Amino acid sequence: MVPDHAVDTIFALSSGQPPAAIAVVRVSGPAAAHVMSALSGRTPAPRRAQLAELSDPGTGIALDRALTLFFPGPASATGEDVAEFHLHGGRAVVAAVENALAALPGLRRAEAGEFTRRAFVNGRLDLTEAEGLSDLLMAETESQRRNAMALADGALSRAVRRWRNELLGAAALIEARIDFADEDDVPDYDGVGLEGLLRVRSEIAAMLHCPPAERLRDGIRVILAGPPNVGKSTLLNALVGRQAAITTPLPGTTRDLIEVPVQIEGVPFILVDSAGLRATEDSIEAIGIGQARQAIDAADVVLWLGDAGEAPAGAINLRTKADLLGVGLAPAGYDLSVSAVTGAGLVELRRLIVSRGTSLLPREGEVALAQRQRAALSEAATALALVGEGVADIVLVAETIRAARAALDRLTGEGGIEPLLDAIFSQFCIGK
Repeated sequence: MVPDHAVDTIFALSSGQPPAAIAVVRVSGPAAAHVMSALSGRTPAPRRAQLAELSDPGTGIALDRALTLFFPGPASATGEDVAEFHLHGGRAVVAAVENALAALPGLRRAEAGEFTRRAFVNGRLDLTEAEGLSDLLMAETESQRRNAMALADGALSRAVRRWRNELLGAAALIEARIDFADEDDVPDYDGVGLEGLLRVRSEIAAMLHCPPAERLRDGIRVILAGPPNVGKSTLLNALVGRQAAITTPLPGTTRDLIEVPVQIEGVPFILVDSAGLRATEDSIEAIGIGQARQAIDAADVVLWLGDAGEAPAGAINLRTKADLLGVGLAPAGYDLSVSAVTGAGLVELRRLIVSRGTSLLPREGEVALAQRQRAALSEAATALALVGEGVADIVLVAETIRAARAALDRLTGEGGIEPLLDAIFSQFCIGK
């Protein structure tokens, strides 16, 4: 059940778990000013930090000496009145303040993501900005942080607003042609607003061609593939710096896919060890080989540790076990010669993996779209596909524009998507 945002006042610890130097407890809702006065004896001037003695309104017991801040709505983080208590970050201090707040009538603990959801409901940010904020909280690499910041700062939202304005302008012209036509004679479409519609279609298509956000969030998939006993598991362990995969001299040791997340030079990867590719009568090994072939097809980058002539198209061809073969420079047909035992070629291999992986990530100024965002934009692009293709029916063009606008509305959260909102905001932490 979604809480009644118009009535409830909520509170939560909005900083990291104690102990810490500072703990921030945030209150949002119509009773925020009353809560501030109840604990500190007064409400400070808006956006002015004030030192105050906090006490429990029920018992009068002193709680802490803290900085207090008050942000009147709608110009606040949530669009409601917001009170903040910047406390000493000990566990007992935070617990005492939270218990005092919980005892006040009409006040309750916030649910996961509820502060951000109120900001969305009150128009302080749209759904794409909220998703960017969620990604920012989860970012572990610099590339993830940059993309999350772009979304949270409204890079996608600004583009959608521009597209919506173009569509509204074209729709107004077309609807006027329809409304003022003779009752029995709706005119054929004569290209009114066509330039703007084509521009929107082109810009949406360009954004859809940007790399997907899943590569940033989950990591670029790099599979180590080839026949048995060429050193795939040993090389994976060397690349991640630990014993992630079992290695033995026996062929067919690896049967399942082994996935290991790793960062190399700040770029997220998932390294995948796979079964050796060969003909076999072992039914279990055959299942592993089938999985390996599917994983090769799904991989972003393939490290091929076998005969270069058998490598999949676009693979990085590696001559392994250079320490045993006495190979220095890579032989013809191979990109690198490496040894997981001596470390020869591993620095160059990491650089090559990063170079190949970086080319699959968004460039400066591009925004990586999540699956939901891509689906909504794809709907808008599909709706606009008829534009400029000789469609003569003005009513059909008007319906095309309405369908595209509806898809853009779902993208920013302006459509009827309550179940989707529940799913998105439940991923936030308490207090955000």
